[in-house]
Amino acid sequence: MNDIVDEGARAARQATNHRWFERVARLGFAGSGLIHLLIGWIAARVALGGGGEADQGGALAAVREAPAGGVLLWVCVVGFATLAMFQLVEGVLGGPDLTDRLKAVGKGILYAALGVTTFTYARGGSSDSGESTTDLTATLLQAPLGRWLVAAVGIAVAAVGAYHVFKGLTHRFLEDLRSSGGGDLGRAIVVTGTLGYAAKGVALVVLGGLFGVAAWRADADEAAGLDAALKALAEQPFGTVLLLAVALGLILFGVYSVIRARYARM
Repeated sequence: MNDIVDEGARAARQATNHRWFERVARLGFAGSGLIHLLIGWIAARVALGGGGEADQGGALAAVREAPAGGVLLWVCVVGFATLAMFQLVEGVLGGPDLTDRLKAVGKGILYAALGVTTFTYARGGSSDSGESTTDLTATLLQAPLGRWLVAAVGIAVAAVGAYHVFKGLTHRFLEDLRSSGGGDLGRAIVVTGTLGYAAKGVALVVLGGLFGVAAWRADADEAAGLDAALKALAEQPFGTVLLLAVALGLILFGVYSVIRARYARM
């Protein structure tokens, strides 16, 4: 039995180490970049008085409506699925550092979920991330200690957001990349990564805050996803400026993610 497990582990490692597997997995970073670019663009449009859903669903719907959008969605599905497999294998069979392995597993789950959502749109379906978030919050509120569970989710999301801000401002994201060779591309990576991570972090902190409000009021409708979090920014003093700044940051994060597809350490 142990021999079978060992052979399976070796086969999985050999597959993920293959040059073409790595190249396909990099498409996942590019796909993530495309989605963030579109979320930022939709958020900017909302800030200027337009409409749209500034979340994954809105971004994927925009891709599908574009020329050759259906083909592009299928390419993204393959990229997300392959990158998810790569990260999960790293998490299970990676080095001795438990923290790094847990991070890899978490990333693998996130990319797998993104792949499933993209698959839904590629097949002509749709999903409402805001409604899904509300339903999840309602389910948690009905559980024992439900308000505490929702509050814990809010704290976790806000903590991830704060880490994104920290990672951007301290340039720790550069540890995820191979050398870009410096020059204009090197500066572009630093600028887009710094502002992009910070902006995404702000959006996640606001989203975590909405979970906190939902827990405080015991109202699942208060936690309605990324679109609601971004639109909540617009309702604050100087909200238009705040939302435009975050929208620009999300666009820059998208640019960084596309660059990362080329220079990510795999």
